[in-house]
Amino acid sequence: MTDAYVVGIDMIKFGRFPDRSVPNIGAEAALLALDDCGLKIQDMEALYCGNLGQANAMVGQRVLQEIGQTGIPVVNCANACATGATAFREAWMSIKAGVYDVVLALGVEQMGRGLLGGGGGGTGIPKEGLLGSATMPAVFAEAGQEHARKYGTTFEQFAKVSVKNHHHSTMNAKAMYQKETPLDEVMNAEMISYPNTKLMCSVNVDGSAAAVLCSEKKARELGLMGRAVKVSASVLTSDPWQERDLVMPDVNTCTRQAAAKAFEMAGVGPEDVNLVELHDCFATAEILHYENLGLCKDGEAGRLIDEGETALGGRVPVNVSGGLLSKGHPLGATGIANIYEVSTHLRGEAGKRQVEGAKVGMTHVIGLGSACGIHILEKVAN
Repeated sequence: MTDAYVVGIDMIKFGRFPDRSVPNIGAEAALLALDDCGLKIQDMEALYCGNLGQANAMVGQRVLQEIGQTGIPVVNCANACATGATAFREAWMSIKAGVYDVVLALGVEQMGRGLLGGGGGGTGIPKEGLLGSATMPAVFAEAGQEHARKYGTTFEQFAKVSVKNHHHSTMNAKAMYQKETPLDEVMNAEMISYPNTKLMCSVNVDGSAAAVLCSEKKARELGLMGRAVKVSASVLTSDPWQERDLVMPDVNTCTRQAAAKAFEMAGVGPEDVNLVELHDCFATAEILHYENLGLCKDGEAGRLIDEGETALGGRVPVNVSGGLLSKGHPLGATGIANIYEVSTHLRGEAGKRQVEGAKVGMTHVIGLGSACGIHILEKVAN
């Protein structure tokens, strides 16, 4: 099988765009990614589009109506917060299998306001209000409290994640917010679901990100290897059956399985990773995922944040983009936006937030339900 490379990638500045349509928002990122590698929509052999909110609306085809209908196959997918990563993985698989030589992957979302989760249809006894809230802030608050019970993780340690990521965002012009939030401000903000205050929750925003993927042969033929980024691993998992009480969702298992498979596929280990963009939907989640991704041993995540190991300049910087907490979390776009951030560092083009000497990066998203997408990217040796 051929190797697959990212040769063009970009994202729009995340924000609120009530006067724009989902296809229009998606089209902007698609054109930016094409411009990044000097190619046109006419050069693409297929389009893989991720969107959650309008999953039945054939968003990929509607994007092509904005930028050029060329008759190529379009695959639309929805997979909770892993939607963008899933679209990217489908594009990667088509290159690996030798079906296509150059394809476009796109993630786009226009978000509503308010809490995610809760409510829902169906029959039977609802969990919401009876067995604990099913809203996402509560789910990840429960997971954080379980970590605190087992390892003594403190409210202050969880809050430091938010301080770090908001600081990182001040160096990212494409983040929704670029604002410092001192520790006392984070801890004293409106409590949403203990220990997550409002400043420890991800931002509901609109956004899109896109990537052009190529086979090695095609990338060399087009002269695009100079800024190419190798996709060394692409893994998608769901939760296995376990003999356990599923009242509280499991936010750890599918990530641990995906990470193990990704490291094996790429032939690297956690010690080789220079930066990570992980799914910090809430500050508590980032702490959990330090351990789930193998960045430290179980119970050591609090120490990592205390000692600055995951901050820019630390041993393994995490969410240098500002993360979902500050950059924002447009569900269908997040997976590819994370890949954009890591690719930018591997290319040495991240400016003030550049992770110096970055050669290997990891991206991670998780959607409860469950779906976890992990990608390992590598700098191409010239």
